Amino acid sequence: MSSQDTAAPDASSSHNGKGEQNYGRLGFFLCWAVVFADIGTSVYYVPGILYGQVGKLAGFFVFLTMAVFVLLTLKYSEVTYRYPQGGGVVTVSANAMKPWVGALGGMFILVDYFLTAAISSLSGLIYFSVVAPHVGPMVLPITLIVLALLGLLNWWGISESAIVSAVGAVIAFISDIAILIEIFTHESIQTILNTIPLMFSGKPLTGLTLLTGFAGAFLAFSGLESISQLSPVMKIPRKRTGRLALLLVVLTIGITSPLLTLFSTTLLQNAANVDPNQFISLLGGKYSQVLGIEVAISASALLIFASNTAIIGTYHVFLALSRMRFFPNFVEHRSAWRGTPHYSIALATGIPILILIVVRGDIIILGDMYAFGLLGAFSLTCLGLDIVRSRERRRHKERERLKKLAQAGNLSNITGLHPILPQTQNPIVAPVSTPIFVLGIVTTAIVILAWSTNLIFKIPATIFGGSVTIAGLGIAYWNYQRLAKRGRPMVYPTEIHAPIPGSVLAVLPDASEGREAVARAACAEADDRAIVFVYRGQSTRTQAPRLFETVDPYFEDEPAKQAFGEAESIAREKNVKRHYVYLSKAPDAIFQFWQILRPRDTIIVDEDSQIAHTLAPDLVRLSPGPGGQVTHLIKRWQSPSTVGM
Repeated sequence: MSSQDTAAPDASSSHNGKGEQNYGRLGFFLCWAVVFADIGTSVYYVPGILYGQVGKLAGFFVFLTMAVFVLLTLKYSEVTYRYPQGGGVVTVSANAMKPWVGALGGMFILVDYFLTAAISSLSGLIYFSVVAPHVGPMVLPITLIVLALLGLLNWWGISESAIVSAVGAVIAFISDIAILIEIFTHESIQTILNTIPLMFSGKPLTGLTLLTGFAGAFLAFSGLESISQLSPVMKIPRKRTGRLALLLVVLTIGITSPLLTLFSTTLLQNAANVDPNQFISLLGGKYSQVLGIEVAISASALLIFASNTAIIGTYHVFLALSRMRFFPNFVEHRSAWRGTPHYSIALATGIPILILIVVRGDIIILGDMYAFGLLGAFSLTCLGLDIVRSRERRRHKERERLKKLAQAGNLSNITGLHPILPQTQNPIVAPVSTPIFVLGIVTTAIVILAWSTNLIFKIPATIFGGSVTIAGLGIAYWNYQRLAKRGRPMVYPTEIHAPIPGSVLAVLPDASEGREAVARAACAEADDRAIVFVYRGQSTRTQAPRLFETVDPYFEDEPAKQAFGEAESIAREKNVKRHYVYLSKAPDAIFQFWQILRPRDTIIVDEDSQIAHTLAPDLVRLSPGPGGQVTHLIKRWQSPSTVGM
């Protein structure tokens, strides 16, 4: 959300000892493991849910949706290196559109996590009842107890472990492959080929069925969004790590999920008379009782683990939204004894428990409700990335135009203008090609179509998801207004990649007195011109990021938020146009941004007097005013569009 968010950590990290370090970070295999431990659990309950909705067509729709899943992985791979601070849909949508759209994305992912925790824990206990039948009649109360225990464990301070995820993911993948091997060794080729016409022998494939089945099958790929939450802990370069991890995800999911769905809904004898929520274990048990029991036990354990992962992801989203001041700061309070965010953890476990009680443990209803948050998060992420790509392409065209002018000698008389400016503040990300850009838009349209279908035809999901989203946004608006009335308005920095002609650059110093002087002087100079308030901050983080944690330098920088809040209070009084940019403490950060912005007036105080020597202004003017004396550095820029005319 700040200009520092998308700085180029990967670029400086290719050299050992510089920039970000790879020590303790996750390589592509562990990133795959964390994602597969989430997305790989979907195969245990999705075939049964889809079977209840579309019958034997379940396998067809998972195969169909698999193609869109591949396209989605291309976009999520890009998210991992464009937004190294993590945050997923919250960061992407806030950066691409508006901060409040980021809050909306936060509500969507919370709905997704709430349902993940509920449906995974319930499904885990259902699978466990295969080996412990006496658990069956008590699945719901035991599930509630398990969720409560997971909440207690998180309050106690259990650590998220990628190694544990790797063990679970490998066991799950081997179990899935073992089932497929059993099928191909016990069934004839003809029987296997007959599953294809058998798949279409149930419900007719009407237009409405095609739409609803396709939209519902996205549930088979829930968990993909977790890759974007891993960005802060990925090994550098993130681009390579993310791509390899998602390539492995596509291969392993592509081999297992569509085939297991097809076979479990066509090869099981009397499938309509067995518990569809145990399909995968029953499929394994059809050929080997030992394998059936092993799948039931491993599925149960992995589903409970996925439920815990969802709880961890939930409270990290709560913490991120609180740091952005959308949620009250009590959400960030930590237990004096254990040092864990107990209120966030209580919400992360209490809401799924409440959901399970309300729906009385009906996994079909949970599956319907799941789609709202999942597809909403997919849609916003895809749309946000399309907008960012479009801006990147426009900036690239402008840079190329200026570069050609410079090569022709038409920019030689523009003092202080770098020949290829305006530069991007994220040089590691090159504009995508036209085919990739168009393919991304098509992906977005398909995902939004699926989400819209669910909104219309899955009313329980729309009611639940819409209610949670509206309630969350209502709390965010109330908290935002409450802080503004107390003189602590929240400011969300933006990125500026191109000149703003005639603008005023106001460099906010560390001292509060100087900030007031700069802010008031800038407002006095503004007239109809835009003011760009800049603050140079530095990270105060002392510990490495944890799994699913959002690491945003601005929202962790309290002095920066205070400085921008003070400037915003003054700017609101004067009702001026303003932008806020958060930069690093690098010595040349102001100079580089000044070249991009090309302001008419740069306002500083004595504390920042060294800036005057680097900017080489045409005129220096001292101005006494409210809050103290400031220095105006005036620069008369020549517009590239008028050069050579």
